[in-house]
Amino acid sequence: MRRLYSLSLVLLMSGCGIIYHSPVIQDGVVDGGKVRVIDVTPETVIAANRQQAYQPRALPAAFSQTAGSGGGVPQVTGPDTAFEPQTRPEELVARLPPPVPAEPYRIGVGDVVLLATKTPGTSVEELTGLLAAENRRQGYTVQDDGSIAIPDVGRVRIAEMTLEEAEGVLFQRLLERQIDPSFSLEIAEFNARKVSIGGAVAQPGVAPITLIPLTLDNALAAVGGITAADRDAAVIRIYRDGSLYEVPVKDFLVSPRYQKLRLVDGDSVYVDAEFDLGKAQAYFAEQIELGQFKQASRQSAMQILTQATELRRAQLSEERDNFSARIEHGAEPQDYVYLSGEMKKQGRWPLPYGQVASLADALYESGGGAPNMTADPRQIYVLRASADPREFSGITAWHVDGSSAVGMMMLTRLELRPRDIVFISEQPVTRWGRVVDQLSPNFLGLPGAYVE
Repeated sequence: MRRLYSLSLVLLMSGCGIIYHSPVIQDGVVDGGKVRVIDVTPETVIAANRQQAYQPRALPAAFSQTAGSGGGVPQVTGPDTAFEPQTRPEELVARLPPPVPAEPYRIGVGDVVLLATKTPGTSVEELTGLLAAENRRQGYTVQDDGSIAIPDVGRVRIAEMTLEEAEGVLFQRLLERQIDPSFSLEIAEFNARKVSIGGAVAQPGVAPITLIPLTLDNALAAVGGITAADRDAAVIRIYRDGSLYEVPVKDFLVSPRYQKLRLVDGDSVYVDAEFDLGKAQAYFAEQIELGQFKQASRQSAMQILTQATELRRAQLSEERDNFSARIEHGAEPQDYVYLSGEMKKQGRWPLPYGQVASLADALYESGGGAPNMTADPRQIYVLRASADPREFSGITAWHVDGSSAVGMMMLTRLELRPRDIVFISEQPVTRWGRVVDQLSPNFLGLPGAYVE
């Protein structure tokens, strides 16, 4: 039979109070202080949160400000303009010149006529000098007096004559000179009768009047066509014999009647694309210079604003870094709660800036939490001293049973206050295990204790 003196010794040591003691939260008067344990429920959590008024500390203003706050792109104004914009004309109405009767072309000063004869080796060849071999051709320019000079024939006036009339005169003169009147006459160059064209066209210039009547569309085509961008406001002006006539471009483009308007010698055609072209050009030139001035001023203002923004951003960054450094070295005031009992990591946990923290925040965000093997989830407490100096020793222990779904939800609803103590009790088996661990060295060293 074995006797174990150790058992009686354990009981004796326990009665003497020299072995392990664990913290216990009890309702009532403990060590001169009054402890009141209140279970946290959906109803009592409201009272717990109202127990003490609390305003979380705010971050410095540098954390809520931006470098560009209170600023913007400056408004740039330029000098007053000297010119007014040109408004588009009212509805344009066509005013056409009187119709021109169809007449054959009449030779004029500056035209070049081509005289051709044949019968080589005859007196015609010798007298006219126009043909060589079987075909001799010679051109003659109508001079200022309206005549052409033909060798051995003399000067023959043909200005203001049609081709038919000029051929008759030449025929008669050749007969008078006893020269064979076999010849042909044609106009090689039309230089006497012209129409000038300008304004909003591709290549301003002149269009000659030939044997074929010159119409308005052919005259404009000869100078490359109309180049006006806004054809609704453009107008074709025709100056004839001191009178002004107009054809709106938009009507000209769709009406054959206006397109086939016949022009005569001395007409001037001007495509007007602006109501007042000179003032419009001056106004737009001024607007371009004003726009360039505003653009340069805006760029300068933006550069100044950018520099100011960079300086402000650097200042805010420095203020934030200084605040973080003061936090790191403990030079910045903070509110704390304290983690005790069965925690993975005991210590103090700073309450966040700008928001109220819950019990769940302290347990899970701090990195502490409760070890599953040793902590009793049914015994989670928040110890809060009375804010009334007359009840300095009064302590409220808000008890949360974290083993139930409702209790776990209360962890997220129970708000923390500065200087709260979060305490988690140990499981009974944990307490007993620590008693044994503390007792084992003494037990093994007692005389008479033995194990067979």
